[in-house]
Amino acid sequence: MDINTLEKMLAAGKDSALLRFGLGKSWLDAGDPVRAATHLGRCVVLDPDYSAAWKLLGKAWLAGGQPQAAREAWQRGLSVAGSKGDQQARKEMQVFLRRLDRQSPALLAKAG
Repeated sequence: MDINTLEKMLAAGKDSALLRFGLGKSWLDAGDPVRAATHLGRCVVLDPDYSAAWKLLGKAWLAGGQPQAAREAWQRGLSVAGSKGDQQARKEMQVFLRRLDRQSPALLAKAG
């Protein structure tokens, strides 16, 4: 589904974690990490156990120049994925956090 269709569904009052995830992914793919993070943040409020949303929220924050927010999202996502047995998402977020640890000085200098 395209972004316009998803936004119309949201405007019509059909809010859900899945819709917000779709909007977040679509906006991230379209190059708007701020809008993506807004929708993904709402997604994890609606469903705090949505490990894929935590993973994508971290990506959106990082793409938007917010490495600390990305770290927090991935750390929360690790906890969620671990409790749900979602090993794939857990492994991916561990990799993202390791990369972030290696890049942190450069990212923090750029963000500050």
